[in-house]
Amino acid sequence: MAAVHGDAHDHGHDDHHPSGIMRWITTTNHKDIGTMYLWFSFTMFMVGGILAMGIRAELYQPGIQILEPELFNQFTTLHGLIMVFGAIMPAFVGFANWQVPMMIGAPDMAFARMNNWSFWLLPVAASLLVVSFFVPGGAAAGGWTFYPPLSVQGGLGVDMMIFAVHILGASSIMGSINIITTILNMRAPGMTLMKMPLFVWTWLITAYLLVLVMPVLAGVVTMLLTDRHFGTSFFNAAGGGDPVLFQHIFWFFGHPEVYIMILPAFGIVSEIIPTFSRKPLFGYSSMVYATASIAILSCFVWAHHMFTAGMPTVGQLFFMYATMLIAVPTGVKVFNWTATMWRGSMTFETPMLFSIGFIFLFVIGGLSGVICAIVPIDIQVQDTYYVIAHFHYVLVSGALFALFAGVYYWIPKWTGRMYNETLGKWHFWLSMFFFNLTFFVQHFLGLAGMPRRVPDYALQFADFNKISSLGAFGFGLTQLLFLYIVINCIRSGEKSTQMPWEGATTLEWTHLPAKAPYHSFETPPVVK
Repeated sequence: MAAVHGDAHDHGHDDHHPSGIMRWITTTNHKDIGTMYLWFSFTMFMVGGILAMGIRAELYQPGIQILEPELFNQFTTLHGLIMVFGAIMPAFVGFANWQVPMMIGAPDMAFARMNNWSFWLLPVAASLLVVSFFVPGGAAAGGWTFYPPLSVQGGLGVDMMIFAVHILGASSIMGSINIITTILNMRAPGMTLMKMPLFVWTWLITAYLLVLVMPVLAGVVTMLLTDRHFGTSFFNAAGGGDPVLFQHIFWFFGHPEVYIMILPAFGIVSEIIPTFSRKPLFGYSSMVYATASIAILSCFVWAHHMFTAGMPTVGQLFFMYATMLIAVPTGVKVFNWTATMWRGSMTFETPMLFSIGFIFLFVIGGLSGVICAIVPIDIQVQDTYYVIAHFHYVLVSGALFALFAGVYYWIPKWTGRMYNETLGKWHFWLSMFFFNLTFFVQHFLGLAGMPRRVPDYALQFADFNKISSLGAFGFGLTQLLFLYIVINCIRSGEKSTQMPWEGATTLEWTHLPAKAPYHSFETPPVVK
């Protein structure tokens, strides 16, 4: 073997370090793959954002302006699918790829080639989703949740969506197996599980959740596919099937899925707040147990999405109480973050601003979630803009703000350069203002009874919709500022020091140099 390598080098070949585009296509380096995940997710965030702009432009005033109802439905469907599977999830996997090996002192991910493969499945699936726009009938049928009977009757676009979801699921499962194996088998000597950074803990728990529920989604869309093309009647009432069965199986995936999208955000915020409070995280072990409790409970609450689908009162009561129970471990986390900041010598750099914004707005989303869990109230606000406001407070000011915080926090580590702090603060305050302008008024629309997924509405809803649309365009344009900040940082930011944040004591800053070599196989330090 050595002779072969020697020959290769004698002839001027270096078969280990391809350059240019081949470096990115064939890379097995966790940092390169993490970078590709992050750029991919930002691209899909922009695509999903353009769809959202289309939705809000149509809703700017009553009547049909620019999107026919059928096209409006396609925009809604693909906005949901692209944001969940194309933007938020791959972004967190990008963070996991970059940070987890460094935080536990591992040289790379456990299955480096599978890591490459699980990334390259994503652009294929994303292309299928986007192209489903342009086939007859589009991808509108059944919404992003694929509800039959609409999705049983839809055209080729639905098949493309099903195929895309299968590919995305395969990617997620491979990524999760990789993360679990890496964390359990490749920690530095002396790093017990209860010494791991919290971000690593949240991803370990998230990866287990993904392995649990992604096959459920695969199963239910496969059943849908056989209903569409092979004459089965799983969800077709005419053949003895039950459309509500689809909702049960789908939401058994779908509810843990929303926690898959927020648990890594908890991890990021739990790394940032201690740094800028300059004191250790309050209640480390309670944070770990709270995260695990949230994950376990999330598997027992799925039918709160279905209070209006016909359910015995006992069922409604069970799912109502189980849903409210999730507020307990979530409250533990919020109090721990607050206690960490309490009497700390805090500074308010951009990552800290986004983290505090995250806590404040995530709590609002959590409170409206508890409100939606109350059966009689949920029956009133079901399928209105109240629900839209609720889950955007959790997923935009929750997951997305935490992602922004994480990028600002770790980009000195990733690039060796600092971002522009003034512009970062502008990005935060503009995002904060426009986000609330967009989604806070939607609570009022929902309480007044405006249904979601409808392109036209009664005159009484006009004012709040105008405010919401203006906020949405402001929020969308603000994210171009974020793109500028990141590119400017990569190209011409000031050189970062080895420890860019004065309060940082966590392991991820101390393992490897700021610009690590192509493959860092040095022995990691023993954790004291």
